[in-house]
Amino acid sequence: MHLKRPELRPANPCFSSGPCSKPPGWNLNWLEEAVLGRSHRGKAGRGKLRHAIALTREVLEIPDNFRIGIVPASDTGAMEMAMWSLLGERPVELLAWESFGKDWVADVTSQLRIPCRTHEAEYGRLPDLASVNFSADVVFAWNGTTSGVRVPNGGFIPSSRQGLTICDATSAAFAVRLPWDKLDVTTYSWQKVLGGEAAHGILVLSPRAVERVESFTPTWPLPKIFRIRTDDGKINEAIFDGATINTPSMLCVEDYIQALNWARSIGGLEALVSRADANAKVLESFVQRNDWIDFLSRIPETRSNTSVCLVFQEDAIPESTAGRLAKAMASRLEAEGVAYDVGSYRAAPPGLRIWCGATVETGDLERLVQWVEWAFHMERSELK
Repeated sequence: MHLKRPELRPANPCFSSGPCSKPPGWNLNWLEEAVLGRSHRGKAGRGKLRHAIALTREVLEIPDNFRIGIVPASDTGAMEMAMWSLLGERPVELLAWESFGKDWVADVTSQLRIPCRTHEAEYGRLPDLASVNFSADVVFAWNGTTSGVRVPNGGFIPSSRQGLTICDATSAAFAVRLPWDKLDVTTYSWQKVLGGEAAHGILVLSPRAVERVESFTPTWPLPKIFRIRTDDGKINEAIFDGATINTPSMLCVEDYIQALNWARSIGGLEALVSRADANAKVLESFVQRNDWIDFLSRIPETRSNTSVCLVFQEDAIPESTAGRLAKAMASRLEAEGVAYDVGSYRAAPPGLRIWCGATVETGDLERLVQWVEWAFHMERSELK
């Protein structure tokens, strides 16, 4: 089949699943008000950090009695801080269906060595959510960035749970409505859906999580970077009032503030979710039109609207050539200046992973899928 080369390229070829595309209209002038060369603990620096926390609460619609802190080391740092500080009081249920969920399993089983039960599923599927025991603490990712599979909603979490829910929401925050009444600990990094600069994490604690911090002392030593309570056993309120544990990048903080301002300007959380949903629908229509490609997540209700993972139909492309074809397509798209960093995650089945979060323009995705189809036919003909 000879397919005509598309004429129009996406205006922005950044479709990476992290760090993700900057917000539309972003430029260096957005950073003019950054507090640089000043102490982050001074009035100006801490004021910026407090402002970032306040905007986070507003845009994500987080309840007033939840604590929000800016912490080191991206979402990974926030999750490690939560697990090392809060787990150990009771058994743990671990949910894993992709790479990062499996990392949390390894931490709990190999490092913390807490009695636990693991619920695992292969790439493209969810474990049986109905079998999770919520009298234990439950650790899970809302959206599997490397598999394109997310939990459909918070309905599987009982309001009467005894344990805590610890949720890695890094590819979900700002793209779905998180049910705060079902989440005791929530973490994310702002380089995902809002396209901020990397290296900082957000930690959100419910009153139940704060109670655990103040009533339970882990048996293992805690590095300074993980400590969220004071020597007298109380929650360290300063962390949730703009006093970070270590020195943050005020340039990154300013970038996050401006991304939040952009989110407010387009209509807040509702608009962000709508943009991500509209973007994901472009790929849904593309898959429906082509019999050689499919979603890694076969169930629409559990399909991500941000990190969308595509694989080849088995009857169209032999498994033995799928990996080479996917890499060749990703390389061709990058060489054409059409799409950067769209190969599937290294541990995932071979295919493409296209970011559809709110900072991506729907029109760019509509152009991209034409190039994906062209690249497929070009590369398949060369593999024969």
